Amino acid sequence: MAVLLYSSWFLSLLLFSFASLARSQSFIGVNYGQVADNLPPPEETVKLLQSTAIEKVRLYGSDPGIIKAFANTGIGIMIGASNGDIPDMASDPNFAKNWINANVVPFYPASKIILINVGNEVMSYNDRNLMTQLLPAMQNLQKALDSADLGGKIKVSTVHSMAVLRQSDPPSSGSFDPSIGDLLKGLLEFNNATGSPFAINPYPYFAYRSDPRPETLAFCLFQPNSGRVDSGSKIKYTNMFDAQVSLKVVSWSIFTSPMRNFLLEPNTFIGKFYAI
Repeated sequence: MAVLLYSSWFLSLLLFSFASLARSQSFIGVNYGQVADNLPPPEETVKLLQSTAIEKVRLYGSDPGIIKAFANTGIGIMIGASNGDIPDMASDPNFAKNWINANVVPFYPASKIILINVGNEVMSYNDRNLMTQLLPAMQNLQKALDSADLGGKIKVSTVHSMAVLRQSDPPSSGSFDPSIGDLLKGLLEFNNATGSPFAINPYPYFAYRSDPRPETLAFCLFQPNSGRVDSGSKIKYTNMFDAQVSLKVVSWSIFTSPMRNFLLEPNTFIGKFYAI
């Protein structure tokens, strides 16, 4: 049975992790959702975040009131274009340009927008047409940023689900789903070429739910456990999160050179963890 931890707040714990060939950096951020009751005004939320060690925040959309509230705070912001925007963004460069002019230009640099996420888990939607439109949409958005002299300052990426992986256990055997391999290769090449992060939602809860071994709960919750040894690499993992990170790194190597950086968005460890 899933353990769900809730509070009256709407901020879900988010760990961003950027790893590069030259250096690595990790930090704690939050997902800022708006689908809830009795939400505090954005200004109050920003003050709360400023009182913590949180350095980054992900918005699921591009609400102008929220983006403005983060002005001059130094908090990095990830904004999002919806799945519904992808077809027009892919087919019409002017749509992408207008999107940047409406959702980025009026707020940057006062509001520290660092990343635009195009769609959410598109490669797991079983909509081949939308999947094929994702990369052109990202490319047009990148060109629009370049035209606005923001190409080197704001990155473009998309968030994937764990379903893009075919093999996941042990981590050393990790591989992407071959049915979407051609599409993923293009996306990974875009990430490498632009220096944008490969973003994925690792959900240890689903691994816990499908694994009946008695130590799995402790393994997923970072609690003391005997650990698990990868039969291929002989590496010992003491938690599911580390194992899932290694899994993605192995999977990338099949399609491309080592990724410059990656971004992990574990919205859950067991169920949905809401912080603050």
